[in-house]
Amino acid sequence: MNKKYLHIVKHYESCLEKYGDTHKGVDWPNRKDALLRYQVMLESIREKETVHLLDFGCGTGHLLEYMQEQEDFLSQIHYNGLDISEKYIEVAKQKFPDVDFYCLDVFEQGLTSVGTIDYAILNGVFTEKRALSFEEMWDYFQRLVTLVFSSVEKGMAFNVMSKAVDWEREDLFHLSTDLLIDFLTKKLSRNFIIRNDYGLYEYTVYLYK
Repeated sequence: MNKKYLHIVKHYESCLEKYGDTHKGVDWPNRKDALLRYQVMLESIREKETVHLLDFGCGTGHLLEYMQEQEDFLSQIHYNGLDISEKYIEVAKQKFPDVDFYCLDVFEQGLTSVGTIDYAILNGVFTEKRALSFEEMWDYFQRLVTLVFSSVEKGMAFNVMSKAVDWEREDLFHLSTDLLIDFLTKKLSRNFIIRNDYGLYEYTVYLYK
């Protein structure tokens, strides 16, 4: 299997080394927009009763920090975190010793060890492609979304960069909604929402069973 996605992992680890446990340490340019992303991602959850949430690509657990500041989320969400990077997971475990964090390459190990997953959030997992070609990133995207969606009970949320911009950055993954919708409807589900209403140069997809 092509493992060029590990180049993306190394980039993020270099951000952590340079900026530490901050929004820049996960390569978000500013904290205000990062907090907005957490809100949008969590709004994918429809239920009011307790749900099991997997923060896929959790970094150092910033989504959980946000949830702790929003008490209404904590009452209904059982949080688990997962990241492929041992460096991020080490920091997350130090901050939240009572929370289950998993360090996995899901292409090799799958998601069965995580247990029940009602919802998965993939925030920032697909926004950067770095040195990967569009075709390589598109293949990685399809394989990972398919794998995660097959493992959730209710749904998942992820974001990608929009093509409705003045210019596209070569290192980012700008994905047309036409290409995305064709993939989702033919391969996964016709039950989805595309959110382009929160003012950033990206969009978020809620994909439901």
